[in-house]
Amino acid sequence: MSAATTRSRTPDRLCAEAVDLARTAADEAAAPGVVGEHVSLVSEGDRVVTHYFECREPGYRGWRWAVTVARASRAKNVTVDEAVLLPGPDALLAPEWVPWSERLRPGDLGPGDLLPTDAEDLRLEPGYSGEDAPPPNSAVSGEMADRVDAEDAVIVTRAPSRGAIASVAEELGMRRARVLSRYGLHVAADRWEDSFGAKTPMAQAAPASCQSCGFLMPLSGSLKQAFGVCANEFSPADGRVVSLSYGCGGHSEAAVMPKPPRPAPPVLDSMRPDEFPLRPAPDSGSVPDHVETAAQDEDLGHS
Repeated sequence: MSAATTRSRTPDRLCAEAVDLARTAADEAAAPGVVGEHVSLVSEGDRVVTHYFECREPGYRGWRWAVTVARASRAKNVTVDEAVLLPGPDALLAPEWVPWSERLRPGDLGPGDLLPTDAEDLRLEPGYSGEDAPPPNSAVSGEMADRVDAEDAVIVTRAPSRGAIASVAEELGMRRARVLSRYGLHVAADRWEDSFGAKTPMAQAAPASCQSCGFLMPLSGSLKQAFGVCANEFSPADGRVVSLSYGCGGHSEAAVMPKPPRPAPPVLDSMRPDEFPLRPAPDSGSVPDHVETAAQDEDLGHS
């Protein structure tokens, strides 16, 4: 049987009664007025008891001051072992620490920041094969790592020996030690498709896709079959890699905006002005003035 199981969990009487001693120790460790009421006590072992006090410090909700007291065997004097601030069951705690490589998000990299790439990054693969060791000017080579680790590191690119594959690759213009792997291509394609793909609201309302747009600049390599770069300054995807199935209202062949409607010309049903008599209409049976006047003129002519 282990020693831990033989210990009594019944609190020692003298240690349990040393509440004032524990409070004094907590007051010395904390700021004035921070230590609150006595919450509980726990037996840590034979003649060892921890007293818990409420913490009134702003921002430490649910935390407790823990003061451990003990006494020697056959001794009556109780002494203080330690006084610390510990979180309680409902304490407000900081979130669990996450490594920077997992916290990093797109757009976090700023001017002057350096983002080291793991030598075993699945998104990259050697730019050429044939040698087990990377070229000496590669960032993942052992020689370059030794130079970086040195305190007075002065990185000087050394050309590989002539005849080596690294030398031949450099002469052919293949200076990159690593290139995108198939996994890296798929990850990039999925990311671009989510941002500027056929399922976006902009593409759903577009008059046509980018495949027929004159502002599309095609890519090289295998990605040109599905992606391009938008060169329309008025497009929300200007300067971005877009899917060929993406689209927006700035399509080069979009319909011309209709002109504002013009009102129809007035319709005239008569070219003569309407007559508006100035005198009231004559009574029934009387001869109109213009008829009487015409008759008088006719009589004058005959005479």
